[in-house]
Amino acid sequence: MVLENKLGLMDSLALAKQEERMSKIRAKQLFDDKLLSGQVARSFETLAFIHRFLFEEIYDFAGKVRTVNLAKGSFRFAPVMYLETSLAHIDQMPQSTFEEIVEKYVEMNVAHPFREGNGRSMRIWLDQMLKVELGQVIDWSKVGKEDYLLAMERSPIRDIEIKYILKQALTDEVSNRELYMKGIDHSYYYEGYTLYQAEELSC
Repeated sequence: MVLENKLGLMDSLALAKQEERMSKIRAKQLFDDKLLSGQVARSFETLAFIHRFLFEEIYDFAGKVRTVNLAKGSFRFAPVMYLETSLAHIDQMPQSTFEEIVEKYVEMNVAHPFREGNGRSMRIWLDQMLKVELGQVIDWSKVGKEDYLLAMERSPIRDIEIKYILKQALTDEVSNRELYMKGIDHSYYYEGYTLYQAEELSC
């Protein structure tokens, strides 16, 4: 299934390539123009701003909370009927320490508020929280793709692994655009979402 898009593309591979190219251009602008400097780092509103900025030229749903239920493999993200409540809860979570920030990041991943592009938007959001609260960011070049994906997959049950992986990659190079851009590298993730009907929740 190819997501409906503003580019009129009907081929999933062509869409993925254009999405990567265009979102990277927008991410670079987000960084260079310091467009997050006036945003509240802790809020979902800031995450929505990031998502909208990255994808508004591609999708009508950019920056909007999803209206479909999503699953990845056997894991189901927060059901639509509970999503607004979940996001309000995440907004109120503390973020004064590294551990608290990663816990908030993990909870947002479980919520998975957007139809597509959650990973890239959330890694920028994570770096913004770390930068504001701790004066540090993640050096994504030191985070192995497979280690990261496996740790994130297990994080809703046990977040020690993802905390360890990310903590080893902390740096105070908060103005290094190369490190920032590595965080939205398309090769860093595989979304692989499937849709499921709300009535399946009782199964």
